[in-house]
Amino acid sequence: MGMMDAQEAAAVKRILAGDRDAFRVLVELHSRTIFKVAYRFMGNEQDADDVVQETFLRAYTKLKHFQFEGSLRAWLCRIASNHCIDLLNERRKEVLIPAEDLDSATGFDGMSFNPDPERLAISGEAGRTVQSAMAELSAMERAAFVMRHFHGCSIRDVSEALNLTDGSSKQCIFRAVRKIRIALGGLMMGASR
Repeated sequence: MGMMDAQEAAAVKRILAGDRDAFRVLVELHSRTIFKVAYRFMGNEQDADDVVQETFLRAYTKLKHFQFEGSLRAWLCRIASNHCIDLLNERRKEVLIPAEDLDSATGFDGMSFNPDPERLAISGEAGRTVQSAMAELSAMERAAFVMRHFHGCSIRDVSEALNLTDGSSKQCIFRAVRKIRIALGGLMMGASR
């Protein structure tokens, strides 16, 4: 991702020059991405919509501090992620990702097949197990895991968005993957019998 594209850079310069309408360009370019990040964190559309709105409000007020050599998308994701982490910490309760979202995130949307009842049962159990494992992750582990594995962000982008070093991002992702694998391990052992 890295550098801003010409459209983003032009919009940012216009906003900084006082053109409030130019901010709409940034919202149109990035609101969908920010919604996806927020939804993965919060687990529901209403909270995700609130996070998107708050993210862009914060971005508008802090835009003068944005460094043009960075990725605007990563900067916005950092604002959204930090806001989600704050909300989750305030609530002191973990939010699960709906199982139907896990199916669409794996890229199997276009496949048509009729699984047998045993496969459906194993798949349903796997979904619940992943949900449960995701709920056990720390907010930072979940953020890094979601950004890397659901949104395909690079380690560099995860690091920028979460304000971590590359090594810390890798550790968060590694711990998250390990915890989910451990949770799924027992299920897969049982399925192979």
